[in-house]
Amino acid sequence: MAASSHLTVALNRAEPFSGCNSLPSLIGLSTRFGKSRLLLVRTSSWRSPKRTLVVRNVSSEPTQKLKDPVADEESATGASTFEPDSSSIAASIKYHAEFTPLFSPDRFDLPKAYFATAQSVRDALIINWNETYELYEKLNVKQAYYLSMEFLQGRALLNAIGNLELTGAYAEALSKLGYELENVACQEPDAALGNGGLGRLASCFLDSLATLNYPAWGYGLRYKYGLFKQKITKDGQQEAAENWLEVGNPWEIVRNDIKYPIKFYGKVVVGSDGKKNWIGGEDIEAVAYDVPIPGYKTKNTISLRLWSTKATTEDFDLAAFNAGEHTRASEALASAEKICHVLYPGDDSFEGKVLRLKQQYTLCSASLQDIVARFERRSGANKKWEEFPEKVAVQMNDTHPTLCIPELMRILLDLKGLSWEEAWNITQRTVAYTNHTVLPEALEKWSFELMQKLLPRHVEIIELIDEELVRSIVSKYGTEDKVLLRGKLKELRVLENVDLPAAYSDIFIEPEASSIITSASNSVDDKNSAKLVKSVDGDETDEGNDELIPPPPPPPKMVRMANLCVVGGHAVNGVAEIHSEIVKDEVFNAFYKLWPEKFQNKTNGVTPRRWIRFCNPDLSTLITKCTGSEDWVLNTEKLGELKKFADNENLQNQWRIAKRNNKLKAAAFLKERTGYTVSPDAMFDIQVKRIHEYKRQLLNVLGIVYRYKKMKEMSAAERKEKYVPRVCIFGGKAFATYVQAKRIVKFITDVGATVNRDPEIGDLLKVIFLPDYNVSAAEILIPASELSQHISTAGMEASGTSNMKFAMNGCILIGTLDGANVEIRQEVGADNFFLFGAEAHEIAGLRKERAEGKFIPDPRFEEVKDYVRSGVFGAYDYEEMIASLEGNEGFGRADYFLVGKDFPSYIECQEKVDEVYRDQKRWTRMSILNTAGSYKFSSDRTIHEYAKDIWDIKPVELP
Repeated sequence: MAASSHLTVALNRAEPFSGCNSLPSLIGLSTRFGKSRLLLVRTSSWRSPKRTLVVRNVSSEPTQKLKDPVADEESATGASTFEPDSSSIAASIKYHAEFTPLFSPDRFDLPKAYFATAQSVRDALIINWNETYELYEKLNVKQAYYLSMEFLQGRALLNAIGNLELTGAYAEALSKLGYELENVACQEPDAALGNGGLGRLASCFLDSLATLNYPAWGYGLRYKYGLFKQKITKDGQQEAAENWLEVGNPWEIVRNDIKYPIKFYGKVVVGSDGKKNWIGGEDIEAVAYDVPIPGYKTKNTISLRLWSTKATTEDFDLAAFNAGEHTRASEALASAEKICHVLYPGDDSFEGKVLRLKQQYTLCSASLQDIVARFERRSGANKKWEEFPEKVAVQMNDTHPTLCIPELMRILLDLKGLSWEEAWNITQRTVAYTNHTVLPEALEKWSFELMQKLLPRHVEIIELIDEELVRSIVSKYGTEDKVLLRGKLKELRVLENVDLPAAYSDIFIEPEASSIITSASNSVDDKNSAKLVKSVDGDETDEGNDELIPPPPPPPKMVRMANLCVVGGHAVNGVAEIHSEIVKDEVFNAFYKLWPEKFQNKTNGVTPRRWIRFCNPDLSTLITKCTGSEDWVLNTEKLGELKKFADNENLQNQWRIAKRNNKLKAAAFLKERTGYTVSPDAMFDIQVKRIHEYKRQLLNVLGIVYRYKKMKEMSAAERKEKYVPRVCIFGGKAFATYVQAKRIVKFITDVGATVNRDPEIGDLLKVIFLPDYNVSAAEILIPASELSQHISTAGMEASGTSNMKFAMNGCILIGTLDGANVEIRQEVGADNFFLFGAEAHEIAGLRKERAEGKFIPDPRFEEVKDYVRSGVFGAYDYEEMIASLEGNEGFGRADYFLVGKDFPSYIECQEKVDEVYRDQKRWTRMSILNTAGSYKFSSDRTIHEYAKDIWDIKPVELP
């Protein structure tokens, strides 16, 4: 390598330092790796735009003495140049192996190779990262901030070097060091920062924001133990703590200088200046950990800022510790740290509810304090609070970050001294809300009393917001029609079962004359409603000795977070066309009638970089050949050009070869993870997603049971003629306290254990449950998929994003008209989508029919239930699971998710799947058209829409 080539590494810094402008001009360090020598240099000023560490390979220099690094830098073509040749990369990896050590120095094994490789990539990212940040600071651009409780990132190494266009160079460099890139990459654990589609969507959005050069950051929490690591035993799903941080995370940089106070409990007092002050209580600190998010073919590198919680050193009670009270001594530390221990801690207990609310407030408070501090710093002496919404856009990903609204109000009112009118105007113009669910239980409500105790100042603010809303409702509907007004207030208010604000407390009081009559009437009603109780001898007591049964307790006072989101933000969006219509027509219909201009649709999307370009290189090569360039990776509309090649025999042959290669890889992966051997010649039929009754994994596995039963009733020849060989693959986690979902996981594994060991069936049917499904597993399974099941009860899936990933990879979907399935089917063509089941507008009527006892189950559904009850799948008692599909009413009964209703349509559709799969030419054509039709479902398109319609931000590209 030429002596002039170099790798530049910027200092680990994302915020400007103050008071450090005259540090020593340079510090040099050289070290020898064989014939290569690395030189590290720090230039003169922390604030200098050429502030860098320079790593040079100087093996070709005739002498070993240090040269003048400042002169070298000035003579070079540019301090931030990164020449991606394998020699400089190998030198960088070897440098980190020795000088950024996390392992013993005596060997260079795979884990050490991974960390050194990741650190060398991070060096390259830091240059662009700092330059991106400095450009945002210099231009003082409007910036979007995406707040989410989840970011399901997946592995970072291959994605980062892919976006930097260094995959080949890193593969060659590692080969020189004795390793394969793929083996090194496999050492990286998935970041345990999310669980399902909500977190994966957030991560796709960050990738698109960086790629499209939009000024934006993500904010989340740094969970030490994640949701859980799923293990499958004979008893079903078992949960264990994630260990992804056990040996450190090379992608994150702790910002010890960026931390904010977070308060819980305490009380609100009024100061001598009339301002409210929140004092006392429990105080902790939120510390920033930054993760770089590189864009594809751009220098733009944005931040995912994760908060970790801790107590100060002063909170450690040394006296108690020395007195032997070790637990009490560290109570404050443990209480602070546990906030970021687990994603979605169980909340059946009061303590669990408190912890969840603490998590949500920590995310909101730390992030808002950080955003406000950045606004003040960038504004300098010209700070104007009314311009805050012109510089800041805050997007709440579902209801978890709802406390952003009262927290921003608190900061503006109590800390910055703004009036209520000013603060409320700023907040509403700044904040926007994405709704992700129509399930009532997922539209969060919090106990008013709990929130009042934990966040007393925020409850005061929420009460005033509720009063603002009541004023708007009364203004809109008037007071003449009391029934209408009462209904609107009940439906719309943020506070549920809470008395009206004082200013409106008399709104339903009748005139004085009628109130006397009403009072008397109520008195009579109260007497008449008193129930007689039995005396000791069994006779009813007379009226004079009636023992009145106490009235039922009043309903609990609640804070409705979704309502607060709608009231406090300027935009509300659904995430698929059908979902956005349900949001307007059902979920928030009264709000839509009040403020129709707030409601929008933003159909979800997924990044084509991770989900085709990097995880499916064989298919990517074919797409590039057909479209003539790699432009499709940034402009997915180019995928539409594949339509004209759908019948091309040569392309179809190559398409099938690419799919088979991916199936071979997936088969090896399944063998390693589950022990089961599957045939790559069988159809790969996959359903991977969070385990939930509405997603209907139960419908899928009951269909498999029916298929298995019918196979067992046939001869070998009949089976072979009737059925296409199929590998049915499941993956996903059931929440730890969701009993029915865990029963379904157990049932799937029991069916698999029976079917997979049946010698009569052999490779004709396999049932695999992949434990601990995550992004890395998806990157193997999705390219190998041929049929993917998206079979939720119509109207209950907001969008789904895995359906988009599968379609992009040429997988054909079987599904209901739910979520994004509707739009996918429109784009790929109805003939290229296997449709079954009831439609969303029919669901309410079907449930009513069931409640009235009019539903008649299909005999095939009764047959499959009886087969399960026969014990063929083991001794486990599945009566409660099956019973949930029976009866006409009652909690956990009456088949709320319409499995029985859709079962006949589903198995008939599966028969059609078999028929089409036998015609591989037709199937391959459908596969190509699915990839071609997926062009619309890039997260790049979605982000452009958010940027234009909600955030009002513009791309800012580094020179």
